[in-house]
Amino acid sequence: MFSLSSSDRYLFYQGDCDMRRGAYSLSGLVRNELGRNPLNGDVFVFLNRRRTCIKLLRWESGGFVFFIKHLEKGTYTRPIQPRSDGALSWAELVLMIEGIVVKKSIQKPRYRLFQADFIGGLPAFAYF
Repeated sequence: MFSLSSSDRYLFYQGDCDMRRGAYSLSGLVRNELGRNPLNGDVFVFLNRRRTCIKLLRWESGGFVFFIKHLEKGTYTRPIQPRSDGALSWAELVLMIEGIVVKKSIQKPRYRLFQADFIGGLPAFAYF
């Protein structure tokens, strides 16, 4: 089933993208300009120059999946302070797609279980 969730990793392409590009052309852009592997399951986010169309590209078993949304009215807002690696959080992506602009926000700290906390598929604290 095609789906996106908060557990996925989202990477934003900083430049303007020609929306006529297909999956293989965008995967070449990911590999050559972002220096990332498009087959690793990350979700890559692209905007056109006018910011009226957004494409999300993801590799799932068997092939690429596109999520495309073209606005009839209005524009998407680029992330205000993009991270150096281009990563977007799930919340930032949802706000961008829904057209919500936050002037000031404070995110309270929350516990996150990192991938490094696992050893052999088990939580590090449960490993004997």
